[in-house]
Amino acid sequence: MHHSRFAGLIIDCQTDDLEAAVNFWSAALGYSREGKSGSDLYVGLNTPENEPYIEVQKVDHSSRVHLDIETDNIEAEVKRLEALGAHRIADVKSWVVMQAPSGQRFCVVRPNSSHFSATANEWS
Repeated sequence: MHHSRFAGLIIDCQTDDLEAAVNFWSAALGYSREGKSGSDLYVGLNTPENEPYIEVQKVDHSSRVHLDIETDNIEAEVKRLEALGAHRIADVKSWVVMQAPSGQRFCVVRPNSSHFSATANEWS
């Protein structure tokens, strides 16, 4: 048995100016930026506790938006999603990039939200 839930949205930006992208999305969505992330690739926006997280990410591929599914068992969740028709694309650090049957890319990540236990789906 494992648990998973929709966690958040990542705004992938093919840009040399991550700060400009963060400033745009912060203003457009009405969320302030988080403090220094310690990364030159990601900056989080301050979303309310009960909402999914939003991060702005500098990428080399074309700009798009992807979602994260957080889980307490990455391999079990990947297998569940593969059984639904998704394909594993790449293992990256501590997460897995997947592709839905309809073509969208998404990531399976470790739990990040403080309310994961209370809101996650349970899978046998």
